[in-house]
Amino acid sequence: MRIVPARPLRFDPVAEARRNWRERGWDGAADGMALVTSVMRVHQIMLARVERALTPFGLTFARYEVLMLLTFTRTGQMPLGKIGQRLQVHPASVTNVIDRLEADGLVRRRPHPTDQRTTLAAITAKGRRVAAGATEVMNAEIFEQAGPSPDQLVELFDALATLRHAAGDFEPAPATTAS
Repeated sequence: MRIVPARPLRFDPVAEARRNWRERGWDGAADGMALVTSVMRVHQIMLARVERALTPFGLTFARYEVLMLLTFTRTGQMPLGKIGQRLQVHPASVTNVIDRLEADGLVRRRPHPTDQRTTLAAITAKGRRVAAGATEVMNAEIFEQAGPSPDQLVELFDALATLRHAAGDFEPAPATTAS
């Protein structure tokens, strides 16, 4: 499937689909269909941009996420199971990503010092260098140029967090009381 048309369309096909949904009497579903279709299209666009930015580093977004997760830890290591939980992916996906990162010398597996059943993934010095370089590019080309204004970014994040929470993606933060 082609991610970016050869030239921009002269109309918004999602808006046209929403209009067609309404014409067929599906008013209650039209906006939801337009939202889902728009999110899926934005996913394609963002994934293509991210892949272009990360390819020179030999990374996919999944591998980049793991490197950054390990970078953010105090010790530069984390149990494989916890990586899967934090990134919300299946254990087999974590194993595959760690295999590739290990083959590239970016992480290494280590036995857990107190739990023989647990394996740790530890970021290497090379992994830290690659993560730092990739983050410079990701910040400059992707995160700082996401498209919407800063206020719109916050609104979109909040709206999507509402959808993710409603789907059971995470529990709400506990309420704090003012003293």
